Amino acid sequence: MKILVLSDSHSTMRFMKKCVERLKPDIIVHLGDHYDDGETLGELYPRIPLHQVAGNCDRYRCPIHAREMLCYPLGGVMTYMTHGHREQVKSGIGGLVAEARRYNAQVALYGHTHIPYCRQEEDGLWILNPGSASHSAGILKTDGQAVTACYLITEADLEENL
Repeated sequence: MKILVLSDSHSTMRFMKKCVERLKPDIIVHLGDHYDDGETLGELYPRIPLHQVAGNCDRYRCPIHAREMLCYPLGGVMTYMTHGHREQVKSGIGGLVAEARRYNAQVALYGHTHIPYCRQEEDGLWILNPGSASHSAGILKTDGQAVTACYLITEADLEENL
């Protein structure tokens, strides 16, 4: 499965739509800061499952039931999803990693910093921040049991054969 990970869209839809149209993901994840942008993607691409969390800028932009953290399997891989402000990721990712491990996650997805980041920990935990959805995104590929690829993309990458 190909999972498109987006965050911090702040009402900038152009790059996100281009990613969906070019990459044809099986799943879309939106990690907050303009929750309604994720809802718009869901309306534009209703056949692609959308999973999203609320960010620190979403207090008045999302339904009352919107969660700030989710953890369940995506593409057969236990995935911890958060915007990151609650885990204070601007001060480091230690809290994020600890929370993801507490849930036995194989992947930790976060945003908030607007800084793209992709790394695998020694214990196998993948950590991915797609950066700002105005110009970068993350791709997570799974085989139904494990992550087979995890990487960042920019607009220039969309012009290449992904």
